[in-house]
This record gives sequence, structure tokens and C-alpha cells, in this order.
Amino acid sequence: MEKDIVIAPPLSRKPSRVRSTTSLRAKKWNERFLAYVFLAPSLVLFGIFLFYPLIKSIYLSMFLTDPQGRVAEFIGFDNFTNVLTSSVFYNSLWVTLLFILFTVPTGVVLALILAALSHQKLRGMKLFQFFFSLPMAVSVGTGSIIWMVLYHPTLSVLNYLLSFVGIPAIQWLTDPSWALISIALMTVWLNLGFNYIVMLSGIQSVGEDLYESAKIDGSGAFRTFFRITLPLISPSLFFVSVVSIISAFQSFAQVNILTKGGPMNSTDLLVYNIYQDAFVNYRFGIGSAQALILFVVITLLTVVQFKFGEKKVHYQ
Repeated sequence: MEKDIVIAPPLSRKPSRVRSTTSLRAKKWNERFLAYVFLAPSLVLFGIFLFYPLIKSIYLSMFLTDPQGRVAEFIGFDNFTNVLTSSVFYNSLWVTLLFILFTVPTGVVLALILAALSHQKLRGMKLFQFFFSLPMAVSVGTGSIIWMVLYHPTLSVLNYLLSFVGIPAIQWLTDPSWALISIALMTVWLNLGFNYIVMLSGIQSVGEDLYESAKIDGSGAFRTFFRITLPLISPSLFFVSVVSIISAFQSFAQVNILTKGGPMNSTDLLVYNIYQDAFVNYRFGIGSAQALILFVVITLLTVVQFKFGEKKVHYQ
């Protein structure tokens, strides 16, 4: 008798696929949970020192405060109206823009020149690199004291050097036409170390084979710098420019130590004006409104820089 051969149907693989999909989802959730656990300390610090002050500033900008700085009366957007119609605010904004004009291009160009010169493979160049990056290790307070001595009305080292070439003494911090320039010079020196290190790192990242090829083709030093080095370090230039503008908007300590916003409000930067309104005059509502306006201005300028400036950046 012939036996009937029964062919069993193939086992369904759906349960194994379901188990595999479930395990992948569980693995992803575990990874996300682990990531949030590691991020939790940073998020807590950001919440305490960034998000809470921002929310508190928005809250205070809607109120008047009494002479002790306590919330007294809700006034809505009147603080913003008072700020935007105040000649003191626009003077501070103008002084801040002049300060940015004095410090940012000068600081970027000077750091670029020093980085290009110290990149040469010459004996003792490491020592120059150390000295050029040294201002990065100096705090704003220490740097301000150093330059206060240099700017001293009677013991000024700078005026002593100028006397050798017949230039009369300059009242660096008491003359309204020189005070902002004096603060700008000190700030350029203070930021030089950071800008220099970023520029030097960008130049050192350019491959030596490109320079050798340019030398074989007969390209000179200036042509090589402008045609090869400058385009390839454009990310470093863009980064330094954005950071320098933001830092210039936030400058405060050097003004507070050297000039107190004077003489004749010639160095009354925006952040110093905010400090005066909030912590000297106890007008926390006005100070908070100015801080929020400054936040919006910095954000808009940064967005504009990324929108138009980044198009000219050459990423390798």
C-alpha cells in the first residue's frame, strides 16, 4: 500500500519578526533613557542658570518695581515702550555698535596675521605661539587692572612711549573721544589669545601637499595665502566672527572697572546700562526689558550671519 506523504506547511515567521521588532524598539527606548540620564545634570544646570533667569526676566519686564526691587504693579508692555522711546537706550546701542566696529574686525584680522606669521617653520616659533596665546589665560578683571596702569593719567607707560615721538599725552580714560577706543584696545588684546588659537588651528589643518603643489606651480606667498589658506580656513574665520560679535555685545567688566560708563556716557555699553538700571537704580522691569531686547538683537544678528555669511564658508 502506498502511504500518503503529508507535507507540513512552512512555519510562519511572523512571531519571530514581531519579537525582533519589539526588541529593537525596547533597545531604542533604553538608549534614549540612558541618553536622558546622562544629559540630566546638564539640563538641570541649564534650567537653573539659563531657562529660569530667562522666564524670570520675561516676568519682571511686565512689572514696575519699588525702590527695594520688589514687584509693585503690572504694566504689561509699558517697560518695552519706555525703553524703545528712551534716548539713553539708543545712545547705549550706538556706543555698543561702535565698540563692535572697533573690536571685531581688528581682533579677527590681527589674530589672522599673527597666526599666519607664526605658522612658519622657523626656530623659536613655539615661543611666539605661546606669547600670542597668553592673553587667553588672563581674566577680564586682571586684564582691566593691567591696562588701568597703562592708561594712568600720570604714570602711563603708553604716554611715556608716545613722548619719544613728540606726541602729547593722551587722557585715555577721561577724554570722551578716547575712552571707547581705550576700552576697545584692551578688549582686542584680551580676546587675542582665543582668536589666535582658533586661527592657528585652522591654518595647521590645511594639508602641506596643497602648499607644495602651489610652490611647484610658482605661486608666491601672498597668492598662496589668499587663494588657498584663506578659503580653507573660512570656517574658523566665520566661527571667530560670530563669537566675537556676541562677546562684544556682552562686554561689561572692563567698562565697570575702567570707566563706569563715562566720561559723558561715551562708554555706556548696553550691558552696563542694563546693570545700572537693574542693580543700581533697582528698576528691574526696565532692566529686564532691555535684556530681552538685547537677546532678540543678538539672535537676529546671529541668524543673519548664518543666513548670508555661511554661504561663503568653504567646508572641506
